[in-house]
Amino acid sequence: MKIFLIVPSLLTSQLWAATQTSNFTVTATVNANCTIVTNNLDFGNYLGAQIDASTTMTINCTNGTPYTVALNIGTGSGATYANRILTSGASTMNYNLFTDTVRTTVWGDGTSSSQLNNGTGSGTNQTLTVYGRLPGSQTPTSGTYTDTVTATVTY
Repeated sequence: MKIFLIVPSLLTSQLWAATQTSNFTVTATVNANCTIVTNNLDFGNYLGAQIDASTTMTINCTNGTPYTVALNIGTGSGATYANRILTSGASTMNYNLFTDTVRTTVWGDGTSSSQLNNGTGSGTNQTLTVYGRLPGSQTPTSGTYTDTVTATVTY
C-alpha cells in the first residue's frame, strides 16, 4: 500500500512543474591590430667597394587585415629617399634601403619615388626583408657610421 501512495505523489508534483526559457546572444569582437619588430642592418667593414646587406622585420597583423610598411629617410642630416645618410661625427656615407633583392625599388613612405611594402595579415608572423646597399667609391674617414630609420606599419 505504501508503494501506491508514493507513485501518485510523484505524478502530482510533475503536473504542477513549469518551465521558462530565454535566449541570450554571445558575441566577440576582433579588432584589426598589427605589431612590428625590426632588426638592425650591419654593412660590416667598408673597404671602398659596394656592400649589399639585408635584415628582416616581423609583422603580425590580424588575419585579413591589409597593412603597409613605410620606412622614413632616417636621421642623417640632408638625407632623402634617393640618398640616405650614415654619419660619424661630421663625416657621412651614402646608402639606401630597398624592397627588392636587385635593389631597384627604394623603400620609403610612398613619396619621392619611394615605395611602401604592402601585405595582408594572416594572424601569424610574416617576415619582410629590407635590402640595403652601401655604394662603392666613397672616401669616408675612419669611424663607426650610424643612422636610425623608423619603420611604421599602418593598418
